[in-house]
Amino acid sequence: MNAEPAKCPYGHGQKLGRDDRKSARLAEANITPQPGSRVVGDFAIGREVLRSAKVRQAGAHADDTDLSRPDEVSFFFLDGDLHRKRRAAVAGLFAPKTIVTRHHAVMHRTMDELVARLQEGKPLPLDELSFQMAVDVTAEIVGLTDSDSNRNLARRIKSVLDSSLDRKPGRIGNMIFAAKMLLRVGRFYRKDLVPAIAARRKEPRDDVISFMVGENYSRKGMIMECLSYGGAGMMTTREFIVMAAWHLFDNPDLRTRYLTGGEADQSAILEEILRLEPVASMLHRRAVEPQPGVMEEGEVLCVSIREANVDEAITGPCPFELDPDRAKRMKVAGPYMSFGDGPHRCPGAQVALHETRIFLDRMLRLPGIRLVSEPKIIWNSMIQGYELRGALVACDPACPSWYA
Repeated sequence: MNAEPAKCPYGHGQKLGRDDRKSARLAEANITPQPGSRVVGDFAIGREVLRSAKVRQAGAHADDTDLSRPDEVSFFFLDGDLHRKRRAAVAGLFAPKTIVTRHHAVMHRTMDELVARLQEGKPLPLDELSFQMAVDVTAEIVGLTDSDSNRNLARRIKSVLDSSLDRKPGRIGNMIFAAKMLLRVGRFYRKDLVPAIAARRKEPRDDVISFMVGENYSRKGMIMECLSYGGAGMMTTREFIVMAAWHLFDNPDLRTRYLTGGEADQSAILEEILRLEPVASMLHRRAVEPQPGVMEEGEVLCVSIREANVDEAITGPCPFELDPDRAKRMKVAGPYMSFGDGPHRCPGAQVALHETRIFLDRMLRLPGIRLVSEPKIIWNSMIQGYELRGALVACDPACPSWYA
């Protein structure tokens, strides 16, 4: 007689070891920490490293950044007082009140347009729809609001940010990549950034470009800052919206809870999905001073977000199971380490969660909404994170809506 499978104490009768993650296998096969770095998977130690004043940013992008001209460097790559000053100058753009009173209007306006397109009945690429949402909201925050159209702005930014997937190895490949990047960045600068700068010189607004104009940023500095916001605020949100939608389409009970729950319950579901499926996989830091028991001076540490997010010391039992009540039960912030921690914690974390919540709430209420084809998960080695392509969604206006 076979023994009954072990049960997870918080898994509602499910088998021990249930793994609800969709990106874990690909990530485990492809994650590449910086050579010579020490991987930290313990949540408490990782948090201590990220919060420490004794570390500086490390990793490919940080190590290749010339800090001798900080006015030409995005604040994402700065540390210390200069980082704090630059971040504080735009902090109000990400404040909870600003999100509700200003950014929600952009999110709903974008969803009005996307819903209208979906109601035509033709299957549409989910990653393109989610990217449009991310672009529209980030453009409002940054100040890229004087382009010929937001859909064209999205195409131009996408051509720059997704260019790493076109990169071929070798000297010739690098030359071709550099030439393409020059053309794509130049097109973005002329058609999107130049008109935005001109408009804000005439009439400053409460956005990032107005701040940069007031601080006399160089052309290079403005381009770098805008593209850094693009990578942080557009690419990651695009992937997370698709991943969260995939989970909700796959799990009818979870989808029902999402559509019948309030904002707090919806946020808890999204944060738990993000815990299991962090878009960023790791963060590197270099110790400039020793910290006994944590790091040695000069040591490079790779804080593994994926490992930290499933550390049972902080998650409790069954860390691979999607359990929206986990964070409340464990008395911990829902996303765990997914948005980083410390002085470089993602400033737009709440913006991304609100975008995703509103996008999915509006889309999933459409009559006959369905996932026509599942996404293909691919690995972007340049950013060490997953990307989701090929998902198609469609609705049937003749069907009754799941939830009014």
